[in-house]
Amino acid sequence: MEIEEAIKRAKANDQKAFNHLLNSYWDYVYGFQLKRIQNENDAEDITIQTFSKAFDKIQSFDEKYAFKTWLIAISKNIHIDLLRKEKHSITQNISENHKKAYQILDESPSAEDKLITEQHLAKLLRDIKLLKPHYQEVINLRYFQELSYKEISEELNEPMNNVKVKLLRAKKLLAEIIQEKNDF
Repeated sequence: MEIEEAIKRAKANDQKAFNHLLNSYWDYVYGFQLKRIQNENDAEDITIQTFSKAFDKIQSFDEKYAFKTWLIAISKNIHIDLLRKEKHSITQNISENHKKAYQILDESPSAEDKLITEQHLAKLLRDIKLLKPHYQEVINLRYFQELSYKEISEELNEPMNNVKVKLLRAKKLLAEIIQEKNDF
């Protein structure tokens, strides 16, 4: 799928388009932030927030500009906001306006979902333990406690779009771990 096509489909709330954009640009945005702040956890958090905000505001993206540039601008602004809040000793998390978050749903299982469901539970649990703790937590809440995005958002005290992006990323990383083990 071409980026222009993915953006058009994402504007129509196509889950696969969101996945494609996330997979296409994750390493670029994460690498950009990692160079800036030199802290993996903070870079990952800002990257998650970047995609969350970008997906929430995808309708406002102007195709005259490069999508990569737009993501970096969002990422820079999030980082600047965090620095300002730290400077002023404000300890609140960045949260989106209390607008209703649109649903990013696709009923058909993704390639990651298929790989995950094919595993035995014991192997799957061992593989989940290889993820970072915040990814383990979101996988546990969604798939083992069967909480909705809204319930997870409330449980973690994070915006719903952050939860959605974290879950997408956790599923991708888990599928990669499973795939690596199957390749041996």
